[in-house]
Amino acid sequence: MLQGDIESSITQIAVANSLNGAVSVTCNELEIVSRAFGYANRANHLPNTPDTRFGIASGCKLFTAVAICQLVDQGKLSFDSKLAECLAELALTHFSGEITIHHLLTHTSGIPDYFDEEVMEDFEELWITQPMYGIRRLEHFLPLFQNSKMKFSPGERFHYNNAGYILLGLIIEKFSGMEFSDYVKYHVFQPCNMERSGYFSLDQLPSNTAQGYIDHDDGSWRSNIYSIPVKGGSDGGAFVTAPEMLLFWEGLFAHRLLSPELTALLLTPHIYVKKEEYYGYGVWISKREQKILKFHVMGYDPGVSFHSAVYPDYGVKLAVTCNTGRGAYKIMNAIEDGLIS
Repeated sequence: MLQGDIESSITQIAVANSLNGAVSVTCNELEIVSRAFGYANRANHLPNTPDTRFGIASGCKLFTAVAICQLVDQGKLSFDSKLAECLAELALTHFSGEITIHHLLTHTSGIPDYFDEEVMEDFEELWITQPMYGIRRLEHFLPLFQNSKMKFSPGERFHYNNAGYILLGLIIEKFSGMEFSDYVKYHVFQPCNMERSGYFSLDQLPSNTAQGYIDHDDGSWRSNIYSIPVKGGSDGGAFVTAPEMLLFWEGLFAHRLLSPELTALLLTPHIYVKKEEYYGYGVWISKREQKILKFHVMGYDPGVSFHSAVYPDYGVKLAVTCNTGRGAYKIMNAIEDGLIS
């Protein structure tokens, strides 16, 4: 499919689905698409632009994994380091002493999650007893899970887990001596020239940042400011622009973040999930006929949907950022249909 056809297809899908978001696609480092749709602020009719910052929810677990790998690269940690030793001061008495950093990175630790999709459907339920406006630092998440019991033995199976990445963030803070969001700013975003990206509080958002919206069946809507933590952490909640997400991928593959050896380990399919889907360190890995098709990340929160991927055999990178709870997946599929055969 030609570039014009790709843009036309994306535009048609965006209009048909009332998309609120931005789309950025490159092929062999050449820009194919850079478009924005809908409003960053609906009440004031402020439009989204390609440079608008969007929340990406769990899409930023990869930043946490990179930070951990950097500390391993520096000899401060190993993937076999035990959680009980790294964070001994937390006295996580209900957690197995055999949990390693590798287990946390690959969602195989077995620890309880603070939002467990097996037993919960509505993310907003969390804030009934623990108000979201009090969640500003990583340690503020601990009461949500630290006194619960293990779900299974470490390494037994894959079970997607946000709490594990909160613990990884606390490990980053301890071994780097920096607040997590500052560490990522200086050691992940800056080397990739991601000047507009960051972890921002909902009550202190910078200019040209999209407000997240929750749409109702009757056509009404509300913002997501009371539906997610006031500030994101190591399990999710960063804000990026679509083009800057592509700069992240470029920096990762150019080894500006990690050595070639650690980059390869980050992108290794460490754990089987289902069908042809695997998980590395903070990144999903899809295979087709036993060959890697794409490395990708995704994020969904109330008022947020996000997908970003790299297709190494095709030279394609994409990022779809949305300030509503759906929309990114359909756009990603349209791009795949047009550029990946």
